[in-house]
Amino acid sequence: MDAGDNDHRPGDPVRPLPPSQGAEPVIDTQGLRMRYGSADVLHGVDLRVHQGEVVALLGPNGAGKTTTIEILEGFRRRSAGEVRVLGVDPDDGDEAWRARLGIVLQSWRDHGKWRVRELLDHLGRYYTPYGTPRRARPYDAGELLGLVGLTDRADAVVGTLSGGQRRRLDVAIGLVGRPDLLFLDEPTVGFDPQARREFHELVQRLSDLEDTAILLTTHDLDEAEKLADRIVILAGGRIVADGNAAELAGRVSGKAEVRYSRDGEHHVESVEDATGHVRELFATYGEAIGDLEVRRISLEDVYMTLVHEFESGRRTEAPSELTEVAR
Repeated sequence: MDAGDNDHRPGDPVRPLPPSQGAEPVIDTQGLRMRYGSADVLHGVDLRVHQGEVVALLGPNGAGKTTTIEILEGFRRRSAGEVRVLGVDPDDGDEAWRARLGIVLQSWRDHGKWRVRELLDHLGRYYTPYGTPRRARPYDAGELLGLVGLTDRADAVVGTLSGGQRRRLDVAIGLVGRPDLLFLDEPTVGFDPQARREFHELVQRLSDLEDTAILLTTHDLDEAEKLADRIVILAGGRIVADGNAAELAGRVSGKAEVRYSRDGEHHVESVEDATGHVRELFATYGEAIGDLEVRRISLEDVYMTLVHEFESGRRTEAPSELTEVAR
């Protein structure tokens, strides 16, 4: 079985899904393959995303992330496999289907002469015919400007916005149709820390209150860990890991690193039970213990380990410790 063939196997533990995930997946790919000439770019990718779920798709350059996203968005035809997005094959998606998607590109530099509110009002009109009782379309421009923190720039010419403000506008454009499914490509590039925090709150609002499914691609592993319900790591055109950050870290290694000093000497120990070990240290040595630090394996550790092993050829399939996660 390919590392990308992630279907649940008998005997594997089944994680309960949130209530909204009992329905048909918003994204469902089975055996997705893509070939350019004689080069295979995707090798049997199985990916599922449910309504209200935030999934981060991680991987190095050339892993197949962009190709996967373009297929899901209907901009590229696949070579083989089954794909359903919002219940429709993207190759057959019509305007009503596209109105349910939101796309925030990594960069977009058109419409520089428009004023911010006018641009959102103009784009919003395209979505009006596709509103439903459950999801009115489009967003009110004023509400949307408030969500992305651009209320005070509503009448500004787009070309005069700073880089961070322009990125906020990119997000607003992706949201204007109040999408059921939102694709985010490096969404916080150019954001200052405050803007980044506000964006994270916006993503949580969309997921929790509006039940929007979100597929996020980013190289910012901290951001992925903060935002995503699930993290999917793609390497060499295959899904090599799928789970939340804690699950992935726990399956790669159950050990934690405990650093401390005792009577002026520094110690580093790798232990299975960090909490119990720390209790034992204090019970034995008391106030002689100082500079205590417990470091558990991080998402970055998991990511770097898996990607390095696949790129170096030391692995050609998902690590056995991760097979329960890679459904």
